[in-house]
Amino acid sequence: MVDEASPWPGEWMRGVLTLCVLAVVDEGRTYGYAIAARLAEAGLGTVKGGTLYPILGRLEQDGLVASTWGAGESGPGRKFFEATPLGREHLAERTARWDDFVDRAGSLLHHSTAAQPRTRHDVS
Repeated sequence: MVDEASPWPGEWMRGVLTLCVLAVVDEGRTYGYAIAARLAEAGLGTVKGGTLYPILGRLEQDGLVASTWGAGESGPGRKFFEATPLGREHLAERTARWDDFVDRAGSLLHHSTAAQPRTRHDVS
């Protein structure tokens, strides 16, 4: 899925990677290698093609992205992806839900006694 040097646990990436891929595609017409580079640039680690392309395929199958073949800058043609209106709608709705989820989980985690900094008096 993601390079072993990734700073994020795999289960976190599995939970948000599809939405992040859609967000990158929503930035403008792009292709697989550029999507992976943008994800890495955002600090998500190196996403392998064996993970990225099935995600793009599912997004296309669900009508959230559309693809076209175009000329490569120097070499063979590339498959370009762009978000559809349905994809933009889906991204906005899921991003709002993700933000709510992160707020709720963060609130719980920050109030956990395990998350509280220990003082000298807490140590036995």
